[in-house]
Amino acid sequence: MLSDPALADLRAIFGDRLSLSPAMLAEHGASESLVTAGLPDAVAFPRSTAEVAALAAWSTRHLVPLIGWGAGTSLEGHALAVAGGVVVDFREMAQVLEVRAEDRLVRVKPGITREALNHELRTTGLMFPVDPGANASLGGMAATRASGTTAVRYGTMRDNVRGLEVVLADGRVIRTGTGAPKSSAGYDLTALMVGSEGTLGLITELTLRLHGQPEAMMTAVAAFAGVAQAVDCVIATMQMGLTPARIEFLDVETVLACNAYSKLTLPAAPQLLVEFHGHPEGVAEDVRRFRELSEGFGAEGLQWAERQEDRTRLWAARHSAYRAILATRPGAKAVVTDVCVPISALTQAVEETRADIAASGIPGPILGHVGDGNFHAILLVDPASADEVTTAKALAARMAYRSLALGGTITGEHGVGFGKLGHMAAEHGAAWAVMGTLKRALDPLNLMNPGKLVPG
Repeated sequence: MLSDPALADLRAIFGDRLSLSPAMLAEHGASESLVTAGLPDAVAFPRSTAEVAALAAWSTRHLVPLIGWGAGTSLEGHALAVAGGVVVDFREMAQVLEVRAEDRLVRVKPGITREALNHELRTTGLMFPVDPGANASLGGMAATRASGTTAVRYGTMRDNVRGLEVVLADGRVIRTGTGAPKSSAGYDLTALMVGSEGTLGLITELTLRLHGQPEAMMTAVAAFAGVAQAVDCVIATMQMGLTPARIEFLDVETVLACNAYSKLTLPAAPQLLVEFHGHPEGVAEDVRRFRELSEGFGAEGLQWAERQEDRTRLWAARHSAYRAILATRPGAKAVVTDVCVPISALTQAVEETRADIAASGIPGPILGHVGDGNFHAILLVDPASADEVTTAKALAARMAYRSLALGGTITGEHGVGFGKLGHMAAEHGAAWAVMGTLKRALDPLNLMNPGKLVPG
Protein backbone atom coordinates (compact mmCIF):
# COMPACT_ATOMS: atom_id res chain seq x y z
CA MET A 1 0.00 0.00 0.00
CA LEU A 2 1.30 3.45 -0.90
CA SER A 3 2.07 5.83 1.94
CA ASP A 4 0.15 9.09 2.09
CA PRO A 5 3.21 11.19 1.12
CA ALA A 6 3.99 8.86 -1.81
CA LEU A 7 0.39 8.98 -3.00
CA ALA A 8 0.27 12.76 -2.75
CA ASP A 9 3.47 13.08 -4.80
CA LEU A 10 2.10 10.67 -7.38
CA ARG A 11 -1.17 12.55 -7.72
CA ALA A 12 0.83 15.73 -8.27
CA ILE A 13 2.32 14.12 -11.40
CA PHE A 14 -0.76 12.41 -12.84
CA GLY A 15 -3.87 14.00 -11.34
CA ASP A 16 -6.94 12.08 -12.48
CA ARG A 17 -4.74 9.84 -14.67
CA LEU A 18 -3.88 7.85 -11.56
CA SER A 19 -6.30 5.10 -10.61
CA LEU A 20 -6.73 3.14 -7.39
CA SER A 21 -10.14 1.77 -8.27
CA PRO A 22 -10.60 -1.96 -7.51
CA ALA A 23 -11.79 -2.63 -11.06
CA MET A 24 -8.73 -0.98 -12.61
CA LEU A 25 -6.36 -2.78 -10.25
CA ALA A 26 -8.05 -6.09 -11.07
CA GLU A 27 -7.74 -5.41 -14.80
CA HIS A 28 -4.01 -4.85 -14.36
CA GLY A 29 -3.58 -7.85 -12.10
CA ALA A 30 -4.94 -10.40 -14.56
CA SER A 31 -3.10 -12.62 -17.01
CA GLU A 32 -4.05 -14.34 -20.26
CA SER A 33 -2.83 -17.62 -18.78
CA LEU A 34 -2.74 -19.46 -15.47
CA VAL A 35 0.24 -17.41 -14.26
CA THR A 36 -1.06 -15.22 -11.42
CA ALA A 37 0.21 -12.72 -8.84
CA GLY A 38 -1.15 -10.04 -6.53
CA LEU A 39 -2.67 -6.70 -7.48
CA PRO A 40 -0.72 -3.48 -8.03
CA ASP A 41 -1.18 -0.57 -5.64
CA ALA A 42 -2.06 1.89 -8.40
CA VAL A 43 -2.19 2.34 -12.16
CA ALA A 44 -0.72 5.43 -13.83
CA PHE A 45 -1.41 6.62 -17.40
CA PRO A 46 1.48 8.80 -18.61
CA ARG A 47 1.23 11.00 -21.68
CA SER A 48 4.88 11.97 -22.14
CA THR A 49 8.45 10.85 -21.58
CA ALA A 50 8.80 13.65 -19.03
CA GLU A 51 6.00 12.14 -16.94
CA VAL A 52 7.59 8.70 -17.10
CA ALA A 53 10.92 10.18 -16.01
CA ALA A 54 9.20 11.98 -13.13
CA LEU A 55 7.55 8.68 -12.17
CA ALA A 56 10.91 6.88 -12.16
CA ALA A 57 12.39 9.57 -9.91
CA TRP A 58 9.34 9.22 -7.64
CA SER A 59 9.85 5.44 -7.57
CA THR A 60 13.45 5.86 -6.44
CA ARG A 61 12.46 8.40 -3.81
CA HIS A 62 9.70 6.27 -2.30
CA LEU A 63 11.13 2.80 -3.11
CA VAL A 64 8.02 1.69 -5.01
CA PRO A 65 8.30 -0.77 -7.94
CA LEU A 66 7.20 0.16 -11.47
CA ILE A 67 5.75 -2.36 -13.92
CA GLY A 68 5.26 -1.47 -17.59
CA TRP A 69 1.96 -2.40 -19.26
CA GLY A 70 1.14 -2.40 -22.96
CA ALA A 71 -1.90 -4.40 -24.04
CA GLY A 72 -1.70 -7.02 -21.29
CA THR A 73 -1.31 -9.97 -23.68
CA SER A 74 1.82 -11.51 -22.16
CA LEU A 75 1.61 -15.12 -21.01
CA GLU A 76 4.39 -15.57 -18.45
CA GLY A 77 3.39 -12.90 -15.93
CA HIS A 78 5.65 -10.17 -17.35
CA ALA A 79 3.30 -7.31 -16.40
CA LEU A 80 2.01 -8.62 -13.08
CA ALA A 81 2.88 -6.88 -9.81
CA VAL A 82 4.60 -9.63 -7.85
CA ALA A 83 5.80 -7.11 -5.23
CA GLY A 84 3.05 -4.51 -5.46
CA GLY A 85 3.87 -1.11 -6.92
CA VAL A 86 2.56 1.04 -9.74
CA VAL A 87 1.62 -0.32 -13.14
CA VAL A 88 2.57 2.12 -15.91
CA ASP A 89 -0.10 1.77 -18.58
CA PHE A 90 1.07 3.30 -21.89
CA ARG A 91 -2.32 3.40 -23.64
CA GLU A 92 -2.24 7.23 -23.83
CA MET A 93 1.22 7.20 -25.44
CA ALA A 94 0.06 5.62 -28.69
CA GLN A 95 1.10 7.99 -31.47
CA VAL A 96 2.95 7.67 -34.76
CA LEU A 97 5.54 10.44 -34.53
CA GLU A 98 7.26 10.26 -37.91
CA VAL A 99 7.23 8.07 -41.02
CA ARG A 100 10.50 8.18 -42.94
CA ALA A 101 9.43 6.32 -46.05
CA GLU A 102 12.75 6.80 -47.88
CA ASP A 103 14.62 5.14 -45.02
CA ARG A 104 11.86 2.62 -44.32
CA LEU A 105 11.69 3.75 -40.71
CA VAL A 106 8.94 4.90 -38.38
CA ARG A 107 9.08 6.51 -34.93
CA VAL A 108 6.25 5.62 -32.56
CA LYS A 109 5.23 5.87 -28.95
CA PRO A 110 5.10 2.56 -27.06
CA GLY A 111 1.35 2.22 -26.55
CA ILE A 112 0.40 2.02 -30.22
CA THR A 113 -0.53 -1.49 -31.34
CA ARG A 114 0.81 -3.23 -34.40
CA GLU A 115 -2.60 -3.18 -36.09
CA ALA A 116 -3.03 0.54 -35.48
CA LEU A 117 0.44 1.23 -36.89
CA ASN A 118 -0.25 -0.75 -40.04
CA HIS A 119 -3.54 1.11 -40.46
CA GLU A 120 -1.58 4.37 -40.38
CA LEU A 121 0.90 2.97 -42.93
CA ARG A 122 -1.69 1.62 -45.36
CA THR A 123 -1.20 4.39 -47.98
CA THR A 124 2.60 4.43 -47.83
CA GLY A 125 3.34 1.09 -49.49
CA LEU A 126 5.08 0.02 -46.27
CA MET A 127 4.16 -2.24 -43.37
CA PHE A 128 5.42 -3.43 -40.01
CA PRO A 129 5.39 -7.22 -40.33
CA VAL A 130 5.99 -8.65 -36.85
CA ASP A 131 2.75 -10.45 -35.97
CA PRO A 132 2.50 -12.22 -32.60
CA GLY A 133 -1.18 -12.94 -33.16
CA ALA A 134 -2.56 -10.69 -30.46
CA ASN A 135 -2.95 -6.99 -31.21
CA ALA A 136 -0.08 -6.26 -28.84
CA SER A 137 1.46 -2.86 -28.16
CA LEU A 138 4.77 -2.20 -29.86
CA GLY A 139 6.45 -1.19 -26.62
CA GLY A 140 5.43 -4.48 -25.05
CA MET A 141 6.51 -6.38 -28.15
CA ALA A 142 9.96 -4.81 -27.94
CA ALA A 143 10.22 -5.40 -24.20
CA THR A 144 9.47 -9.12 -24.65
CA ARG A 145 11.37 -9.52 -27.95
CA ALA A 146 8.18 -10.79 -29.54
CA SER A 147 7.94 -12.57 -32.87
CA GLY A 148 5.07 -14.60 -34.32
CA THR A 149 3.73 -15.98 -37.55
CA THR A 150 5.87 -13.87 -39.91
CA ALA A 151 9.24 -14.25 -38.14
CA VAL A 152 10.39 -16.93 -40.57
CA ARG A 153 10.68 -14.28 -43.32
CA TYR A 154 10.78 -10.87 -41.63
CA GLY A 155 12.50 -11.65 -38.34
CA THR A 156 11.52 -10.88 -34.76
CA MET A 157 11.44 -7.62 -32.83
CA ARG A 158 15.18 -8.06 -32.35
CA ASP A 159 15.62 -7.63 -36.10
CA ASN A 160 13.14 -4.77 -36.54
CA VAL A 161 13.87 -2.32 -33.73
CA ARG A 162 16.42 0.24 -34.92
CA GLY A 163 16.47 2.46 -31.83
CA LEU A 164 14.75 3.26 -28.54
CA GLU A 165 14.13 5.99 -26.03
CA VAL A 166 14.25 4.51 -22.53
CA VAL A 167 13.66 5.93 -19.06
CA LEU A 168 16.07 4.32 -16.61
CA ALA A 169 15.34 3.51 -12.99
CA ASP A 170 16.84 6.78 -11.70
CA GLY A 171 14.84 8.94 -14.14
CA ARG A 172 17.56 9.42 -16.75
CA VAL A 173 16.37 9.34 -20.35
CA ILE A 174 18.63 7.66 -22.88
CA ARG A 175 18.44 7.08 -26.62
CA THR A 176 19.85 3.97 -28.22
CA GLY A 177 20.56 3.33 -31.88
CA THR A 178 20.45 5.69 -34.86
CA GLY A 179 18.72 6.00 -38.19
CA ALA A 180 21.70 4.41 -39.92
CA PRO A 181 21.36 0.82 -41.14
CA LYS A 182 24.34 -0.26 -39.02
CA SER A 183 26.80 0.98 -36.42
CA SER A 184 30.03 -0.14 -34.75
CA ALA A 185 29.90 2.57 -32.07
CA GLY A 186 30.00 0.90 -28.68
CA TYR A 187 27.71 -1.52 -26.87
CA ASP A 188 24.45 -2.37 -28.58
CA LEU A 189 22.11 -0.95 -25.94
CA THR A 190 19.13 -1.34 -28.24
CA ALA A 191 19.64 -5.10 -28.30
CA LEU A 192 20.10 -5.08 -24.52
CA MET A 193 16.76 -3.35 -23.97
CA VAL A 194 14.84 -5.42 -26.51
CA GLY A 195 13.80 -8.47 -24.52
CA SER A 196 14.68 -7.00 -21.11
CA GLU A 197 10.99 -7.22 -20.10
CA GLY A 198 10.97 -3.82 -18.38
CA THR A 199 13.61 -4.87 -15.85
CA LEU A 200 16.16 -2.27 -17.01
CA GLY A 201 13.93 0.66 -17.92
CA LEU A 202 10.66 1.78 -19.48
CA ILE A 203 10.51 2.20 -23.25
CA THR A 204 8.97 5.56 -24.21
CA GLU A 205 9.73 5.67 -27.95
CA LEU A 206 10.69 3.21 -30.69
CA THR A 207 12.28 3.56 -34.11
CA LEU A 208 11.17 0.59 -36.16
CA ARG A 209 12.25 -0.90 -39.46
CA LEU A 210 9.51 -1.09 -42.10
CA HIS A 211 9.12 -3.42 -45.07
CA GLY A 212 7.45 -3.02 -48.43
CA GLN A 213 3.91 -4.26 -48.79
CA PRO A 214 4.16 -7.33 -51.06
CA GLU A 215 2.67 -7.14 -54.53
CA ALA A 216 1.29 -10.66 -54.30
CA MET A 217 0.35 -13.06 -51.50
CA MET A 218 -0.90 -16.61 -51.59
CA THR A 219 -1.88 -18.83 -48.68
CA ALA A 220 -2.09 -22.61 -48.76
CA VAL A 221 -3.66 -25.16 -46.45
CA ALA A 222 -2.26 -28.68 -46.66
CA ALA A 223 -3.41 -31.77 -44.74
CA PHE A 224 -1.02 -34.59 -43.86
CA ALA A 225 -1.48 -38.17 -42.71
CA GLY A 226 0.52 -37.58 -39.56
CA VAL A 227 2.45 -35.03 -37.53
CA ALA A 228 5.85 -36.35 -38.62
CA GLN A 229 5.04 -35.89 -42.33
CA ALA A 230 3.83 -32.31 -41.77
CA VAL A 231 6.85 -31.33 -39.69
CA ASP A 232 9.29 -33.10 -42.04
CA CYS A 233 7.74 -31.07 -44.86
CA VAL A 234 8.50 -27.88 -42.92
CA ILE A 235 12.12 -28.93 -42.45
CA ALA A 236 12.52 -29.74 -46.14
CA THR A 237 10.87 -26.44 -47.14
CA MET A 238 13.38 -24.44 -45.12
CA GLN A 239 16.38 -26.52 -46.12
CA MET A 240 15.54 -26.13 -49.81
CA GLY A 241 15.73 -22.36 -49.48
CA LEU A 242 12.04 -21.58 -49.95
CA THR A 243 11.16 -18.38 -48.08
CA PRO A 244 7.55 -18.51 -46.89
CA ALA A 245 6.30 -15.45 -45.07
CA ARG A 246 4.49 -17.79 -42.68
CA ILE A 247 4.46 -21.53 -42.16
CA GLU A 248 2.24 -22.67 -39.31
CA PHE A 249 1.53 -26.13 -37.91
CA LEU A 250 -1.80 -27.19 -36.37
CA ASP A 251 -2.29 -30.64 -34.88
CA VAL A 252 -5.62 -32.49 -35.18
CA GLU A 253 -7.00 -31.16 -31.89
CA THR A 254 -6.22 -27.58 -32.92
CA VAL A 255 -7.81 -28.09 -36.35
CA LEU A 256 -11.01 -29.44 -34.81
CA ALA A 257 -11.15 -26.54 -32.35
CA CYS A 258 -10.65 -23.98 -35.13
CA ASN A 259 -13.28 -25.64 -37.29
CA ALA A 260 -15.84 -25.38 -34.51
CA TYR A 261 -14.91 -21.89 -33.36
CA SER A 262 -14.27 -20.20 -36.71
CA LYS A 263 -16.70 -22.21 -38.85
CA LEU A 264 -14.01 -23.78 -41.03
CA THR A 265 -14.19 -27.14 -42.80
CA LEU A 266 -10.56 -28.24 -42.69
CA PRO A 267 -9.96 -32.02 -42.78
CA ALA A 268 -9.46 -33.64 -39.37
CA ALA A 269 -5.72 -34.09 -39.91
CA PRO A 270 -2.50 -32.25 -39.07
CA GLN A 271 -2.32 -29.12 -41.21
CA LEU A 272 0.23 -26.65 -42.49
CA LEU A 273 -0.81 -23.08 -43.26
CA VAL A 274 1.75 -21.56 -45.60
CA GLU A 275 1.88 -18.08 -47.08
CA PHE A 276 4.23 -16.65 -49.71
CA HIS A 277 4.85 -12.94 -50.33
CA GLY A 278 6.63 -11.16 -53.18
CA HIS A 279 6.40 -10.36 -56.86
CA PRO A 280 3.68 -12.29 -58.71
CA GLU A 281 6.17 -14.36 -60.72
CA GLY A 282 8.23 -15.22 -57.68
CA VAL A 283 5.18 -16.16 -55.63
CA ALA A 284 3.93 -18.39 -58.45
CA GLU A 285 7.28 -20.19 -58.55
CA ASP A 286 7.31 -20.63 -54.77
CA VAL A 287 3.80 -22.03 -54.93
CA ARG A 288 4.81 -24.52 -57.62
CA ARG A 289 7.86 -25.70 -55.67
CA PHE A 290 5.95 -26.01 -52.40
CA ARG A 291 3.17 -27.99 -54.09
CA GLU A 292 5.68 -30.50 -55.44
CA LEU A 293 7.51 -30.69 -52.13
CA SER A 294 4.42 -31.12 -49.96
CA GLU A 295 2.95 -33.78 -52.23
CA GLY A 296 6.18 -35.71 -51.77
CA PHE A 297 5.36 -35.83 -48.05
CA GLY A 298 1.82 -37.04 -48.73
CA ALA A 299 -0.02 -33.72 -48.51
CA GLU A 300 -3.65 -34.02 -49.51
CA GLY A 301 -6.29 -31.49 -50.39
CA LEU A 302 -3.80 -28.68 -50.96
CA GLN A 303 -5.93 -25.55 -51.25
CA TRP A 304 -4.64 -22.12 -52.26
CA ALA A 305 -6.27 -18.85 -51.21
CA GLU A 306 -5.32 -15.80 -53.24
CA ARG A 307 -8.26 -13.48 -52.53
CA GLN A 308 -7.69 -11.25 -49.54
CA GLU A 309 -10.95 -12.20 -47.87
CA ASP A 310 -10.08 -15.90 -48.04
CA ARG A 311 -6.59 -15.35 -46.68
CA THR A 312 -7.92 -13.10 -43.94
CA ARG A 313 -10.44 -15.72 -42.88
CA LEU A 314 -7.77 -18.41 -42.58
CA TRP A 315 -5.36 -16.26 -40.61
CA ALA A 316 -8.13 -14.92 -38.38
CA ALA A 317 -8.92 -18.52 -37.50
CA ARG A 318 -5.25 -19.22 -36.78
CA HIS A 319 -4.99 -16.15 -34.55
CA SER A 320 -8.15 -17.23 -32.74
CA ALA A 321 -6.78 -20.70 -32.08
CA TYR A 322 -6.09 -19.99 -28.41
CA ARG A 323 -9.70 -18.95 -27.80
CA ALA A 324 -10.91 -21.84 -29.92
CA ILE A 325 -8.94 -24.34 -27.85
CA LEU A 326 -10.18 -22.82 -24.58
CA ALA A 327 -13.74 -23.20 -25.85
CA THR A 328 -13.28 -26.97 -26.14
CA ARG A 329 -13.22 -27.24 -22.35
CA PRO A 330 -15.57 -24.64 -20.83
CA GLY A 331 -14.34 -23.29 -17.52
CA ALA A 332 -10.78 -24.42 -18.12
CA LYS A 333 -7.69 -22.27 -17.79
CA ALA A 334 -4.57 -22.78 -19.86
CA VAL A 335 -0.97 -23.37 -19.02
CA VAL A 336 0.44 -21.92 -22.25
CA THR A 337 4.04 -22.65 -23.06
CA ASP A 338 6.39 -22.43 -26.02
CA VAL A 339 9.83 -23.73 -26.90
CA CYS A 340 12.11 -23.35 -29.90
CA VAL A 341 14.57 -25.90 -31.28
CA PRO A 342 16.95 -26.14 -34.23
CA ILE A 343 14.94 -26.93 -37.31
CA SER A 344 16.69 -30.32 -37.65
CA ALA A 345 15.35 -31.35 -34.22
CA LEU A 346 11.79 -30.16 -34.78
CA THR A 347 10.17 -33.50 -35.61
CA GLN A 348 11.69 -35.19 -32.58
CA ALA A 349 10.69 -32.34 -30.29
CA VAL A 350 7.07 -32.27 -31.47
CA GLU A 351 6.63 -36.05 -31.48
CA GLU A 352 8.12 -36.49 -27.99
CA THR A 353 6.01 -33.63 -26.67
CA ARG A 354 2.84 -35.14 -28.17
CA ALA A 355 3.58 -38.49 -26.55
CA ASP A 356 4.28 -36.85 -23.20
CA ILE A 357 1.00 -34.90 -23.30
CA ALA A 358 -1.00 -37.97 -24.37
CA ALA A 359 0.37 -39.96 -21.43
CA SER A 360 -0.53 -37.21 -18.96
CA GLY A 361 -4.29 -37.22 -19.50
CA ILE A 362 -4.29 -33.42 -19.86
CA PRO A 363 -5.71 -32.00 -23.12
CA GLY A 364 -2.85 -30.20 -24.83
CA PRO A 365 -3.18 -29.18 -28.48
CA ILE A 366 0.07 -28.25 -30.24
CA LEU A 367 0.52 -25.52 -32.82
CA GLY A 368 3.22 -23.12 -33.78
CA HIS A 369 5.42 -21.08 -36.06
CA VAL A 370 7.38 -24.12 -37.05
CA GLY A 371 9.33 -22.49 -39.88
CA ASP A 372 11.77 -21.25 -37.25
CA GLY A 373 11.47 -24.24 -34.92
CA ASN A 374 9.01 -22.58 -32.53
CA PHE A 375 5.91 -24.41 -31.29
CA HIS A 376 3.36 -24.07 -28.49
CA ALA A 377 1.31 -26.37 -26.28
CA ILE A 378 -1.93 -25.15 -24.73
CA LEU A 379 -2.48 -27.36 -21.69
CA LEU A 380 -6.09 -27.16 -20.52
CA VAL A 381 -6.72 -27.65 -16.82
CA ASP A 382 -9.50 -27.31 -14.29
CA PRO A 383 -8.15 -24.42 -12.18
CA ALA A 384 -9.78 -25.98 -9.10
CA SER A 385 -7.83 -29.22 -9.57
CA ALA A 386 -4.41 -28.98 -7.93
CA ASP A 387 -3.46 -32.32 -9.51
CA GLU A 388 -4.21 -31.11 -13.04
CA VAL A 389 -2.36 -27.83 -12.53
CA THR A 390 0.66 -29.68 -11.13
CA THR A 391 0.61 -32.15 -14.03
CA ALA A 392 0.41 -29.37 -16.62
CA LYS A 393 3.24 -27.39 -15.08
CA ALA A 394 5.39 -30.52 -15.00
CA LEU A 395 4.61 -31.09 -18.70
CA ALA A 396 5.64 -27.51 -19.50
CA ALA A 397 8.88 -27.95 -17.57
CA ARG A 398 9.69 -31.15 -19.45
CA MET A 399 9.07 -29.33 -22.73
CA ALA A 400 11.60 -26.71 -21.71
CA TYR A 401 14.28 -29.22 -20.71
CA ARG A 402 13.63 -31.37 -23.78
CA SER A 403 14.23 -28.30 -25.90
CA LEU A 404 17.51 -27.58 -24.12
CA ALA A 405 18.65 -31.17 -24.62
CA LEU A 406 18.04 -30.74 -28.36
CA GLY A 407 20.08 -27.53 -28.52
CA GLY A 408 17.11 -25.17 -28.26
CA THR A 409 15.71 -22.61 -25.86
CA ILE A 410 13.06 -22.62 -23.12
CA THR A 411 11.07 -19.94 -24.97
CA GLY A 412 11.10 -18.77 -28.56
CA GLU A 413 8.73 -15.84 -28.15
CA HIS A 414 6.67 -15.86 -24.95
CA GLY A 415 9.59 -14.65 -22.87
CA VAL A 416 10.43 -15.43 -19.25
CA GLY A 417 8.49 -13.14 -16.90
CA PHE A 418 8.35 -15.12 -13.69
CA GLY A 419 6.57 -18.09 -15.25
CA LYS A 420 9.81 -19.52 -16.68
CA LEU A 421 12.22 -17.94 -14.23
CA GLY A 422 13.10 -21.31 -12.74
CA HIS A 423 14.50 -22.60 -16.05
CA MET A 424 16.88 -19.73 -16.80
CA ALA A 425 19.92 -21.14 -14.99
CA ALA A 426 19.62 -24.40 -16.94
CA GLU A 427 19.72 -22.53 -20.25
CA HIS A 428 22.28 -19.84 -19.48
CA GLY A 429 24.50 -21.17 -16.70
CA ALA A 430 26.94 -18.51 -15.48
CA ALA A 431 25.61 -16.07 -18.09
CA TRP A 432 22.39 -15.72 -16.09
CA ALA A 433 24.38 -14.26 -13.21
CA VAL A 434 25.89 -11.77 -15.67
CA MET A 435 22.35 -10.69 -16.56
CA GLY A 436 21.79 -10.10 -12.84
CA THR A 437 24.94 -7.98 -12.69
CA LEU A 438 23.65 -5.80 -15.54
CA LYS A 439 20.32 -5.46 -13.76
CA ARG A 440 21.98 -4.30 -10.53
CA ALA A 441 24.16 -1.82 -12.42
CA LEU A 442 21.16 -0.09 -14.02
CA ASP A 443 18.59 -0.71 -11.28
CA PRO A 444 20.44 -1.10 -7.98
CA LEU A 445 17.25 -0.73 -5.91
CA ASN A 446 15.44 -3.43 -7.95
CA LEU A 447 12.44 -1.24 -8.70
CA MET A 448 12.00 -1.94 -12.41
CA ASN A 449 9.62 -4.91 -12.77
CA PRO A 450 11.17 -6.89 -9.90
CA GLY A 451 10.90 -10.66 -9.72
CA LYS A 452 11.17 -11.19 -13.48
CA LEU A 453 13.78 -12.53 -15.91
CA VAL A 454 16.96 -12.23 -13.77
CA PRO A 455 18.19 -13.80 -10.50
CA GLY A 456 16.55 -12.35 -7.40
